[in-house]
Amino acid sequence: MNGASPGIATPVGGEGAVPAAAANHRGFHLARDRVYTVRHGGYTTFVSENYSYKSGTYYAILARELAGEAVAPDTRSMLDAFVVPVCLERARQCGIPVAGYTITHSCAPAPAIVYGLNYFASTSHFEVLTGDGRDREKVRHVTNSGKYPCCSQPVPPDMAVTRAVSIFGKTLSHVPGMHEMAGRVFECFRVPLVELVCLSGPGGPVLSSLCPVRYSRLQPAERRLLKACILGQVFL
Repeated sequence: MNGASPGIATPVGGEGAVPAAAANHRGFHLARDRVYTVRHGGYTTFVSENYSYKSGTYYAILARELAGEAVAPDTRSMLDAFVVPVCLERARQCGIPVAGYTITHSCAPAPAIVYGLNYFASTSHFEVLTGDGRDREKVRHVTNSGKYPCCSQPVPPDMAVTRAVSIFGKTLSHVPGMHEMAGRVFECFRVPLVELVCLSGPGGPVLSSLCPVRYSRLQPAERRLLKACILGQVFL
C-alpha cells in the first residue's frame, strides 16, 4: 500500500462526466481532451490531460468551487502543481523530499535539469544538461533566449532522472520509493493523473516536478487502472 486512501470512484453528472450507461459499456475508451468526473474520498475529482490555468478543466473546477462543492484538485492546487518552484515549496511543506533548485537566467552547471518559468512554459518540456556543447542552446530554449528565468536543479553524481505516472496516488513504477512518493504527492495536491519527475538515488527519490499526462502516453496496464477508477471499480 502507498499513502493514497483506498475508496471507490463512481461516475457523477456534470459537464465532461461519463454517463452511467456509457461507463458500463465494454467498449469504453479514454477520449483525447475529455474530462472525467468521479467521486473519490468525499470529493468530486476531475481526471484530465490538461490542468493548466484557464483551461476547460480549470473553469469546470472553478465553477464547482463557487457552488460550494468539494472538488479535487482545487484551483489553487492546479496552479501550485505545475509551476516548479511553487510545486516544490508546497511539497516540502507536506513533508515530501524535493530537489534543490535555483532560479537563473544563465547557463547552469551540469549535470542539471532546467525548466522554463515563462507564462507559456510546460513542465513537460524540461531539458537535462549533461556538460556537452549543447547545454547553452538548451538553456536558451527554455528561457526564450534569456528573456525569462528558468528553474535549475543540480543532479548529484549518485542520482538519475526518473519518471513515473501516478493514478490516484498509485504507480506501476518499479523505481524504489516511487510508490510512497506517488501516494504522498496525491495527498498533497489531489491531482488524479500526473507524471512524477524525480531524482532517484540510494536514499530514494526526491521530487523534481509534476507534469500533465496524455491518455495516449499511458502504458496498457496504466490505462486499465485509470479506466477502473473512472468506471467506479474498487481501487486495488
